[in-house]
Amino acid sequence: MSLLAVDRLHVTLPTPRGPAQALRGVSFAIARGERIGLIGESGCGKSMTALAVMGLLPQGAVVEGHIRFQGEELVGAPEPKLAALRGDRIGMIFQEPMTALNPLHTLGAQVGEPLRLHRGLSRGAARAEALALLERVQLPQPGQRLDAYPHQISGGQRQRVMIAAALACGPDLLIADEPTTALDVTIQREILELIDSLVSERGMALMQISHDLDVMARHVDRVCVMYGGVIVESGPTTAVFERLAHPYTRGLFGARPRVGRSRGQPLPTIPGRVPELVDMPRGCPFADRCALAIPRCGEAMPEAVDLGSGHYARCIRIEP
Repeated sequence: MSLLAVDRLHVTLPTPRGPAQALRGVSFAIARGERIGLIGESGCGKSMTALAVMGLLPQGAVVEGHIRFQGEELVGAPEPKLAALRGDRIGMIFQEPMTALNPLHTLGAQVGEPLRLHRGLSRGAARAEALALLERVQLPQPGQRLDAYPHQISGGQRQRVMIAAALACGPDLLIADEPTTALDVTIQREILELIDSLVSERGMALMQISHDLDVMARHVDRVCVMYGGVIVESGPTTAVFERLAHPYTRGLFGARPRVGRSRGQPLPTIPGRVPELVDMPRGCPFADRCALAIPRCGEAMPEAVDLGSGHYARCIRIEP
């Protein structure tokens, strides 16, 4: 049995222009100890998928489909049940630590809070465990930082505090939503390597969200490429990157910055822009930007084509 199984997940959000389909039939599963990546442009549904798993969707969201964690259905579950999972069995590193951390509470109190809520530790015991966690994530001078506030440390240090809080209760699943946003390249590498080592050390499953193909190539076992609230390609990371079956995946790969490019040479781009959620086409969401599109692409959502070895892509132009 999978640790997490997401099956035909649909999320519809209310907007001034009417209902918007943020997720349209998303399905994937994560086994214990497995690392899976969700990749795509901003607005493609990556973070919305994570929020759906955490039960933190915006007010008024309508959810259909299934999210099963350790065999238990989370769609429609009461808030107390979801609150008992969050920070305990499921941990999350949010995209922006400066807004995720509470500016009015010390770092030690925030790292220790999950231990007090879910493990019943006393204030003193939670503080001692928080110190051990800050040491484990290699925060400089952890003893002095316990009583510091988020604004008193750097962005990379705040990210380490977020990781410590997410790992406090030893979750079975860790969700990392763009964990290196706004960090310089050196700190990015340190944070990603830290997450890798902690996941391996504790045997956790990892759902990593990123727009960076190179990060996915180095840090996850399987990848799901998302566009327009749909997984358009998925499979083992090596298989997906070797074939690049879907036109959107090829577009992402081609748009990567590359070392050695001549000065003044424009970067390759994917023409057009991601459609608004309320304007999603009935058929393939990428059809309006795809050089291979034919009229049939806009008629209905393409079925996933089995390319072998667990590799799938949604495109009518693909040959198995």
